[in-house]
Amino acid sequence: MRHLPLKLPLSLTAGLLLTATPLYANDSLTAAIDNSAQWAIQTGDYANTRYSELDQITRENVGNLQVAWTFSTGVLRGHEGSPLVVDGIMYVHTPFPNMVYALDLNDDGRIIWRYEPQQDPEVIGVMCCDTVYRGVAYADDTIFLHQADTTLVALDAHTGDVKWSVVNGDPSRGETNTATVLPVKDKVIVGISGGEYGVRGHVTAYDIETGELVWRAYSTGPDDEMLFDPENTMELGQPVGANSSLDSWEGDQWQIGGGTTWGWFSYDPELDLIYYGTGNPSTWNPSQRPGDNKWSMTIMARNPDTGVAAWVYQKTPHDEWDYDGVNENILVDQEFDGEMRQLLVNFDRNGFVYTLDRATGELLQAEKFDPAVNWATHVEMDPNSDQYGRPQVVAEYSTAQNGEDVNTTGICPAALGTKDQQPASFSPQTGLFYVPTNHVCMDYEPFRVSYAAGQPYVGATLSMYPAPDSHGGMGNFVAWDARTGEMAWSLPEQFSVWSGALATAGDVVFYGTLEGFLKAVDAETGEELYRFKTPSGIIGNVMTYEHEGRQYIGVLSGIGGWAGIGLAAGLTNPNDGLGAVGGYAALSDYTALGGQLTVFALPE
Repeated sequence: MRHLPLKLPLSLTAGLLLTATPLYANDSLTAAIDNSAQWAIQTGDYANTRYSELDQITRENVGNLQVAWTFSTGVLRGHEGSPLVVDGIMYVHTPFPNMVYALDLNDDGRIIWRYEPQQDPEVIGVMCCDTVYRGVAYADDTIFLHQADTTLVALDAHTGDVKWSVVNGDPSRGETNTATVLPVKDKVIVGISGGEYGVRGHVTAYDIETGELVWRAYSTGPDDEMLFDPENTMELGQPVGANSSLDSWEGDQWQIGGGTTWGWFSYDPELDLIYYGTGNPSTWNPSQRPGDNKWSMTIMARNPDTGVAAWVYQKTPHDEWDYDGVNENILVDQEFDGEMRQLLVNFDRNGFVYTLDRATGELLQAEKFDPAVNWATHVEMDPNSDQYGRPQVVAEYSTAQNGEDVNTTGICPAALGTKDQQPASFSPQTGLFYVPTNHVCMDYEPFRVSYAAGQPYVGATLSMYPAPDSHGGMGNFVAWDARTGEMAWSLPEQFSVWSGALATAGDVVFYGTLEGFLKAVDAETGEELYRFKTPSGIIGNVMTYEHEGRQYIGVLSGIGGWAGIGLAAGLTNPNDGLGAVGGYAALSDYTALGGQLTVFALPE
């Protein structure tokens, strides 16, 4: 493992992040991203905007969309992520067993090759919230597949042959994978899942050509294992200091402390920093882990060459509600308080949307993006306060203050958050963010639990239900203005919106619903312009591409994920699925299991 000195950016000059800089970014992936006819990365671009310059489909004609073609994946359960399209080939993935198909768009979707990993099915038993997978990655004529059993495989993009493979974790200890990876320069950045099994989270960089481990940065523990520089790794403008994580845990609890990294990565090629979030601390019973539990629930900015952390910001110290902090960080350049700033915008599970300076980690704004959020009054924004940057917890909804074996009721949001991993999008044309949300509250009763490797380490019983005194549904699709910290518009949905959004230059925004509808709305007003019922509930992320001069919209349908775990796994006990089964029981009246790609286009 190579530990190199911290490399600080030489220039903090603002620049439009929708186009990457070849000096830093992986050249092949950058070129593919810059070609708007392709969809070469799960997040749309390195900045995670999920925005496309394609504009053939507009607000005026989107109502004429038709199904152009479909493809069955041959697998049931939850289909998250999206296909990729590079050089006339579409790459489609599935949940476990994590099959990959390469489809020839020049030959009616003929299967060029397929890859089916041989995984031990026992890994299914240690996957938290369904057997989902958020998609393959592409760079250097290679498809990167991170399997459920944590095997990272590099496949030849044209033949499907294995170039190399490496094991990133140990499922017998609860380490699994559900997330995609991020190619950056000559490395592949990889996370780990398993926070509900006492896994100690980490991010790892592998050599893109050989699979050799270059560096690994843990979320908790000693500075050298977290790749923290006590004097130069910053939080809110101050050095974190020595032993910042160790001092925030009791004894050696940090060794099973969670902070897993199963969310999305983004990258700023100018600042040469990668960004990601860390998950909940283990266990869910806060009484068993006094302290801030650093660095769980944290946005991290790291140098991709060395892994050394430039800055960190912990959103929910001493988490008491399982508000994982892994949601995507969207990188945009916008005017803020009359000045152009390099921003990072994060819609967190805890119900607050954070706007930070992505070069320095300065906290610029923190606002609730669902008015139902009640566990905290606000985030303290006074730099002179000893509470600066911390949420101000309401005692009534504090599971720590109420104590073990006490059922704290009416907490909003529920553990699955005001938004889970389903990614938002950003349009530079409107300046708005488009956010799929959960409008859900919960009752939460923590209890004492013992750790055993490979066994659930949860320590709480939950039940979930729609936010009271509201529209009666469990979700909204929201347009948010980070410049003002205000909502532009909100569309109520019967169930949580668990699909990733897509914004386009045609001033149309797309998303899917748990009932299975693909919807298109006006980017400025939110007016619904189109809907189509796909065969199963949509938890996939909408994507777009162009082929032979025609723009297409694609989305995977296949109910599952945390919200759909009852249907996906055949669970009926309301408290199963970490509380989600009861909350989403009515889903079975609207959809059934499936596994299909549906592709739409305007009539020829």
